[in-house]
Amino acid sequence: MNLNISAPDFSKLSQQIKTWGRELGFDEVGISDTDLTLEEEYLQQWLEQGRHGDMDYMARHGIKRSRPAELIPGTVRVISVRLNYVAPNAKESWSVLEDTNAAYISRYALGRDYHKVMRHKLQKLADKITAEVDHFSYRVFTDSAPVMEVALARKAGLGWRGKHTLLLSRDAGSMFFLGELFTNLPLTADGPVGEHCGTCSKCIEICPTRAITAPYQLDARRCISYLTIENKGAIPEEFREAMGNRIYGCDDCQLVCPWNKYAKLATEIDFNIRHQLDDVTLIELFNWTEQQFNDRMEGSAIRRIGYEAWSRNIAVALGNRLGENLVRESVTDATGASIALASNSSISIENKSAIIKALNTRRETASEMVRDHIDWALSRSA
Repeated sequence: MNLNISAPDFSKLSQQIKTWGRELGFDEVGISDTDLTLEEEYLQQWLEQGRHGDMDYMARHGIKRSRPAELIPGTVRVISVRLNYVAPNAKESWSVLEDTNAAYISRYALGRDYHKVMRHKLQKLADKITAEVDHFSYRVFTDSAPVMEVALARKAGLGWRGKHTLLLSRDAGSMFFLGELFTNLPLTADGPVGEHCGTCSKCIEICPTRAITAPYQLDARRCISYLTIENKGAIPEEFREAMGNRIYGCDDCQLVCPWNKYAKLATEIDFNIRHQLDDVTLIELFNWTEQQFNDRMEGSAIRRIGYEAWSRNIAVALGNRLGENLVRESVTDATGASIALASNSSISIENKSAIIKALNTRRETASEMVRDHIDWALSRSA
């Protein structure tokens, strides 16, 4: 059938789009209108306070971020999709964080770059709609443009905004990607769901750098995900120890969230673990050459930060291992179980020597920024 845009059954089409989305592998699909008036006020305050740090793209488009119809003229609805990313058989997160010789990489980045996976699937969904509806116009977004995806997904009924500012679902926690199709079709919009954080504040309490300054308030400048990924300069010394062995992103606020006991494993094979990144030592990664980094991270979101930032992050983690300190002695996971993290853990002479050797080997050829972090790491062995 080919639905003429002048007289289609938009309610039926809305349901069909959701069916197509699930057939393409999305875990959930919802539809919203474009009114983000409430979110716009918060966005302006957040930007004025400079909490976006060096992420200039956050401010570059101004209020267009909160006005989809101005960002893409003609937009009247947004189709939001969710895709689970937890890789099957990934080593348990807390055990990696506990092992300070190991490198902790945010669980979303263990497989293929989600931007490519989501864009490909969303384009397939758009192609299906195009084949059935006349005069359909759209724009695909996958965390690659000034889109308030959490706010739109909330309006589409995919979940509610948690106190850590991420989207939460009663059925899937928060460990999933979001993507959008802006469209000119007046589809039937879904309504938001209720909020279910209650009095819980685990995500606020666990944050190593206190980046969640209050419920629903995030200072990106303090966030380890920002510091290790978006930040292109030196990592402020005040946050280095708190980074622990986290070299790309941070999942702590999600790991302790009770709703993530419902997090689902990814069914998308592109999110399977690459290069054993769920269980690899800091020294092994630090010893990669730039060519090895580029080759092995081909097709990964990690490659976007570049070899210099990658080396900077690992140097800090190695320094923390030399310092033999962890920020917390114990934490509580999503199920409520207590997870013991060693404090002032001992480091063998052999391990210490191997780390110092790795740092010194890279020092002479490192950039000025990386050398600064290497020197900081070496100072921790005193």
